[in-house]
Amino acid sequence: MLRAEGIYKKFGAEGVLKGISLRVEKGEVVALIGPSGSGKSTLLRCLNQLERVNGGAIYLDELCMCETVADRVRYAPEGMLRQIALRMGMVFQSFNLFPHMNVLQNLIDAPMRVQRVQKSVAVARGRALLDKVGLADKADQYPHQLSGGQAQRVAIARALCLQPEILCFDEPTSALDPELTQEVLAVMRELAAEHMTMVVVTHEMDFARDVSHRVVFMEDGAIVEEGPPSAIFASENPRTKRFIGRD
Repeated sequence: MLRAEGIYKKFGAEGVLKGISLRVEKGEVVALIGPSGSGKSTLLRCLNQLERVNGGAIYLDELCMCETVADRVRYAPEGMLRQIALRMGMVFQSFNLFPHMNVLQNLIDAPMRVQRVQKSVAVARGRALLDKVGLADKADQYPHQLSGGQAQRVAIARALCLQPEILCFDEPTSALDPELTQEVLAVMRELAAEHMTMVVVTHEMDFARDVSHRVVFMEDGAIVEEGPPSAIFASENPRTKRFIGRD
């Protein structure tokens, strides 16, 4: 469904991604793990068009987001990039809710503006999603009135309101205490059970072990190894063992 081939990304002279190739199948949950600074979040941002790559190619099904021809990266026309973007949702670690909008307004704004969905349809969709994440009673509250766990669940509902085919999470629980973390992970586990395609940058090893179909361990801008959780968490690779604390 999603395919990245030989992705390079530099910030100035520093190479952050060094030839990353990754495939994500429909209905698959892929967990990206690794130490801070390994390039996990940068890879996710490249997949979501939040960063432009310096080399390689990215495809979503039959659509080519970008490819490298004669050492030059060529991105698709804006119309196609917009089409690809609408099929991919993103949940950030810092929630990124609009503070001047209440919870329901946060959910319905993008469907109405971007997809031209009628307000009544967007509101019905938004309320259903708030119920799904256990926040049906928070529709009229504002972000500052929510706990961190509630705000992140709203952010997930907002991403789902655009009805994406793939949902990407960038360390969605890193700003939360353990109790609130479990609130968010419960929603993500439910989405996984519903076969939502997800790419998750996470430090939550239990989630990576128990929920993901495939774990990708990154270090220093490269993929060290990948495979089913049972294989990665029993790996004899010294770098992997060191990271997951088996040394």
